[in-house]
Amino acid sequence: MTTVARVVLDSPLPQLDRLFDYRVPAELEDDCGPGVRVKVPLRTGARMSDAYVVEVLRDAEAADAAFAGELSQVETLVSPVPVLAPEIWALARAVADRAAGVASDVLRLAVPTRQVRAEKAWLARDTAWSPPAVEGTPVSGYGDGVLEALIADRGRAAVAAVPHLVAVPHPVAVSAVTEPAAAPPAAGADSSAGPAVDPADTVWVPGWAATLAQAASHTIAAERSAVIAVPDFRDVTDLERALLTVLPRERVVRFDAKQTNGQRAKALLQARTHPVVAIGNRTAIYAPATDLGLIAMWDDGDSSFTEPRAPYVHTRDVALVRAAQSGAALLFVSHARSTDVQRLVELGFLTEVAPYRVPAPKVIPTMQQTGAEGYAAEARIPSSAWRAAREASQHGPVLVQVASPGFGTGLVCAACGERAHCRVCGGPLGSPRKGATPQCRFCGALAVGFRCTACGNGTLKPVGQGAQRTADELGRAFPGTRIVVADGSRPLDEVPARPAVVVATRGAEPSTPGGYACVLLLDGDRMLAREGLRVQEEVLRFWTNAAAKAAPGAEVYLVGIGGRLATSLATWRLDVPAHDELADRRQLHFPPAVRVATLTGTDEAVTAAVEALDGMLVGPVLGPVPVEDPAAPGAVRAIVRFPYAHGAEVAATLKAEVIRRSSTRRVLPGGNRRRAAPALRARLDDAEPFSEV
Repeated sequence: MTTVARVVLDSPLPQLDRLFDYRVPAELEDDCGPGVRVKVPLRTGARMSDAYVVEVLRDAEAADAAFAGELSQVETLVSPVPVLAPEIWALARAVADRAAGVASDVLRLAVPTRQVRAEKAWLARDTAWSPPAVEGTPVSGYGDGVLEALIADRGRAAVAAVPHLVAVPHPVAVSAVTEPAAAPPAAGADSSAGPAVDPADTVWVPGWAATLAQAASHTIAAERSAVIAVPDFRDVTDLERALLTVLPRERVVRFDAKQTNGQRAKALLQARTHPVVAIGNRTAIYAPATDLGLIAMWDDGDSSFTEPRAPYVHTRDVALVRAAQSGAALLFVSHARSTDVQRLVELGFLTEVAPYRVPAPKVIPTMQQTGAEGYAAEARIPSSAWRAAREASQHGPVLVQVASPGFGTGLVCAACGERAHCRVCGGPLGSPRKGATPQCRFCGALAVGFRCTACGNGTLKPVGQGAQRTADELGRAFPGTRIVVADGSRPLDEVPARPAVVVATRGAEPSTPGGYACVLLLDGDRMLAREGLRVQEEVLRFWTNAAAKAAPGAEVYLVGIGGRLATSLATWRLDVPAHDELADRRQLHFPPAVRVATLTGTDEAVTAAVEALDGMLVGPVLGPVPVEDPAAPGAVRAIVRFPYAHGAEVAATLKAEVIRRSSTRRVLPGGNRRRAAPALRARLDDAEPFSEV
């Protein structure tokens, strides 16, 4: 009897990105199944490589597929635990092919390193145990079970989330949430909005988390699994809190970067045992699932979903590929829609779903107010917003969103006004707080003994207003009020529901039970003045996520912004900016209207790769232009654009070019064992060339 194992090697080399056949020794046949870890020889057998078994062929199948010569045999079975699920291998292969990458790079994101203790516990588990049953809960706010029907039919939808915090019961073993309880009215709001909620009996979660939790419970009730990806750890905590109000603990599994390898390995094996809701950051999208019924993403436009490691695939693209393979329902939930999701909605691939009655925040653009305030209207905080914040701070917390952390946005020479730059890397200098030593914002070097290159003066003064300087000024303007600063260096998940002024940078706003009594959105003109392809949709996402933290009836002041963007935010018609932005991208042939690929390497290699794509591109080739790459001096970069219909052909062509170039690499001369830098690197759907400059 002949048994052949087809394995994928754990190697980043593109020329080894295929399945290899090995003969399975008789003593390993019982335990060597699909998904297990093995060690196999390469070439002469003197070198061993880690690998995963993808397929096992026996008898006639093995004879038909066997190599004509003598097959090498599997050297060692590392573990009999199947850690690579068949659907995850299919997903990794499809994702790598789409991005002209290597499947083993995707598997490193999906499968953690081996943890013996977790595997032993999984092998010794009680197979008779089963998790408690769960009844599905209606998804409130969407009317006539629209969202439940989409999940049941495994449909695809772009969902507008409820933009408020809601109160749900404290977690119990198995409970159901049929309707979110009404939040207590904000200061000065109509008390008829709803009854007050006893904080001792409830947990406050964002409206989007409650929506996703109820959708997940509907999926689990049908004994199918759900996978939900969110941008950061605070979102994971909010979602987990919401899920535990409708699901037992055994049904919720976390996958995120804060976990140890042991915790990730335990979660992976638990997800393969029974239907669960897998939640987490980017890597959660690769979680194995028993009969996957729902794939969901919250706030897909967040930059945290961009994978910084090869093959650099966005989590949204992985979700689309996995939904197509599994047939699971697909939900993209957000307040402000990304242009990528807007494109899918306009193509009819996604169905637009929104609550029949959206509890929109009360957004007031100060530039569109009718009252004449003279010079006060041009202040950083107009008088109307100032009065509202002062009154609200007497009753509850007030949120002030600013653009930058630190004391000022930059430093200039006090004598001549020349911008201060780092002597190490040339980056801009900043000050984290008043009186602190200036520090480079790029490399972090301290500018001790700084002297202006223009006039020789050694005194610097701050320009602009960061979070710390704003907090200092508000502290003087609001005597006796607690001032809280939340930014990247001082992260806060939650602040208590008592009078305070919370100054937070964009994306770092903490939550508060019941919501903020007032929200001020400052520095909008500065945020929109940045250079980048996605600046407008990113800023709109920052504004809407902050406005959603306001209590029902609380006022949200948008300062310094007018026009159509302010009107869309005030009316909560957030699909309009996405539609307009996408129309402009189509005219310019920019993503997501088309796909892009960046080619980096030697001039000769990049030129040859562009020539190989002849007939598949749209618009002119951007470049090649020189780029700074310490590993490859003299490298150039070119950007090519192509339609989605040619995506598979372009990816295959570029991967063939990369393999051809990498197979000719040689060790550097002079006895240096380090290999030369690759002559060509290809990255598809790269957002970096279109980011801020």
